[in-house]
Amino acid sequence: MKVARKIAYNVLASSASKIASTVLALVSIGFITRYLGKDGFGDYATVLAFFAFFSAISDLGLYQISTREISREGADAEKIMGNVFTLRIVSAAAVVFVSPLVVWFLPYSSEVKMGIIVAGAAYLFSSAYQILNGIFQKNLSMDKVSFSELGGKILQVLFIIAAVKFNLGFAWIIFSLLVYMTFVFFAVFFFSRRYVRVKLRFDWDYWKTFLKQSLPMGGAAVITFLYFKMDTLLLSVMKGSADVGVYNAAYKVLENITFFPAMIVGLVLPIMSLNVFSNRVEFESVANKTFKFFAIMTIPLVVGTLFLADGIIDLIGGAGFSESAYVLRILVFPLALIFFGHLFNAVLIVSNLQKKLMAVLGVAAFLNIGLNLIFIPKYSYVSAAYVSLATELAVVALAAGLVVKKVKYIPRLEKKGAVVFSGLLMAAYLFAFRNLNFFFLALSSAGVYFFLLWATRAVKTSEIAGLVKKSQ
Repeated sequence: MKVARKIAYNVLASSASKIASTVLALVSIGFITRYLGKDGFGDYATVLAFFAFFSAISDLGLYQISTREISREGADAEKIMGNVFTLRIVSAAAVVFVSPLVVWFLPYSSEVKMGIIVAGAAYLFSSAYQILNGIFQKNLSMDKVSFSELGGKILQVLFIIAAVKFNLGFAWIIFSLLVYMTFVFFAVFFFSRRYVRVKLRFDWDYWKTFLKQSLPMGGAAVITFLYFKMDTLLLSVMKGSADVGVYNAAYKVLENITFFPAMIVGLVLPIMSLNVFSNRVEFESVANKTFKFFAIMTIPLVVGTLFLADGIIDLIGGAGFSESAYVLRILVFPLALIFFGHLFNAVLIVSNLQKKLMAVLGVAAFLNIGLNLIFIPKYSYVSAAYVSLATELAVVALAAGLVVKKVKYIPRLEKKGAVVFSGLLMAAYLFAFRNLNFFFLALSSAGVYFFLLWATRAVKTSEIAGLVKKSQ
């Protein structure tokens, strides 16, 4: 199978399974919000914020750098992945053992503290399977990871439905996370053995060499957590569970979409890594097509959310979370920026500029935490949403500046006038027919937008499949 066809298949297969997983995640949020209410859902979001915290502090930059290294020509994949997999197990296990000590000193209820410990155990399996994703990216086989995650998500949703139906309580809702991650780990590990026989390796010299390259990205992961999830923890301490619940009813909707830019960048990152220094034309072609794809996807996302936020929140959270619609209209803008942030960050990584990226994320974290500490006490979740927008804007602006200055790459968007025109007509359509049924309006407005893109030839049928052509 040619590279372009494999890319197209992976995009379609992974997108389909990821979309299904996202729908299931939103269904589970609907059950959880209605079952636990604002306060209980706030506690649930707090536990998940600690799950992200565990991910950050034990990351060590292993995933990004291992993906880059095994994509180099002549790389010893078994040696790289064996050592990196062992490093990840060690770092994740350390988190699992330390988390009960951290929880003891936190001002949370016993239920939340127990939930945080369960989240630590779930992270052990999550971190182990995520480090293997680089194998699938290199071999353009991310569909297997996506299908494994879909199977795990189905199992988790069934577990949540049972917990709600039999009134098993908050603890069982949290336990579903452990069930999900355990299933996905064993499925991904099984599929990975088709490409690389991953075994535990303790090559101390290699660990030292590898960590010198990866630790800057590990620091970046911690910093990213600080500006991406710290708002939830600050809300939980400074305002309480109900405010966390309102904020996260909107935030979770968007959080379940961020897989998409990460997935696309993950698919093209090995190709960009291979060509950034050896084939500049191919590198820029891949980067430009990815930039255009993101522009085309984010315009209807923003326009649709601005008009349909009330219906989205009512569908996901129910009437008790009506305040979340305003938050959602704010948060859709940082979500759009995340798409482009992923691309610029990937360009910096493949160009061996991860230390520069860490500096960018450090500025963003400082800005985010500082502004949240100032404004959350007075403006609560509304200020947290606006601070998220300011933070993502800073990340994209600074990363893009570095890409232009250091990599000498300037993104080019073909047919930008037609793309903007299509978005404006979509907005006009939504305004004119705003009183129609929510589902019909959502689907038909998207149809209007993509039809206009096709009619104006802003998008060609072959472009997604041709994101990457076969390298010579």
